[in-house]
Amino acid sequence: MTAKIPEPINRRSLLKAGAGLAAAVSLTLSLAACSVEDPLAQQANAGDNKNYIAGDGSVTEYAPGQRGEPVKLAAKLFDGTAVDSADWAGKVTVLNFWYAACAPCRLEAPDLQALSQEYKGQAQFFGVNIRDEVRTAEAFERNFGITYPSFADKNGNILLAMTSYVPPQAVPTTLVLDKQGRVSARILGVADKGTLKTLIKDAVAE
Repeated sequence: MTAKIPEPINRRSLLKAGAGLAAAVSLTLSLAACSVEDPLAQQANAGDNKNYIAGDGSVTEYAPGQRGEPVKLAAKLFDGTAVDSADWAGKVTVLNFWYAACAPCRLEAPDLQALSQEYKGQAQFFGVNIRDEVRTAEAFERNFGITYPSFADKNGNILLAMTSYVPPQAVPTTLVLDKQGRVSARILGVADKGTLKTLIKDAVAE
């Protein structure tokens, strides 16, 4: 079920004057944090857009009074665990749409993992893998030390339900859901760590 989206408050960056520099520093540090030499991550840093269609890095925020209906999602994680978004009430949730061969997904992975640990107990993180078989997804998670779980969405059911917020070709996309399960913010493309942290912090504080 796809909820109709209200008019959002859209801004290209939280800190327009310093966004370019902050993003560049974040991307460089993310690459350095990878445990192995990663040509796909290097490709994302080079910005040549091979083999993926990246988002533009825009940040869209929705004021509390302008958010749509709570996200309705019932699906299985790669380990077979059934998850229902009805159980997320009272929790801030971060959903990151990704797949292993996506260069910018590799680039942002260390930052997402770091934030999942920083906000452990305050916000829960889930990946939504739109392409991979379990072995490929698990190899990615081992490589980047990802400890939060991911949904297996090769059939596209979750992506289809979220198309109002997640353009099919704009992967990665990261959504922050408020404590009522409504989308409070969206990042198209690589999630800058500082920007995502601010969005999560704001949602937690509500």
